[in-house]
Amino acid sequence: MSTNVNIRTYGEYSSENYGAHCLKVDIGCLRLWFSYQTVVAFSNGDGRKVRENEWSTTTGKHLNWIDGGDKKNRLPGAEFERQLNNVLKKHHLAVG
Repeated sequence: MSTNVNIRTYGEYSSENYGAHCLKVDIGCLRLWFSYQTVVAFSNGDGRKVRENEWSTTTGKHLNWIDGGDKKNRLPGAEFERQLNNVLKKHHLAVG
């Protein structure tokens, strides 16, 4: 079985050096958005889930690029982590 993996930047950075801090990783039908080395959003065919910003204004900018600034639909950290772990398990990408 072959799984297509695609890694690329997202957002509006003018330099690839900065763009490396906002990566979008597709593994089959699963998409993970990273801010630095933290998953801050994912989609799995059931809509996009975005975590509330608990970090810096830079991560806030990344989140706005992902969801267009739709802050009212962002998930609190614990709920986001629970849903992300469930999705990762479903794709055999998490232990437990």
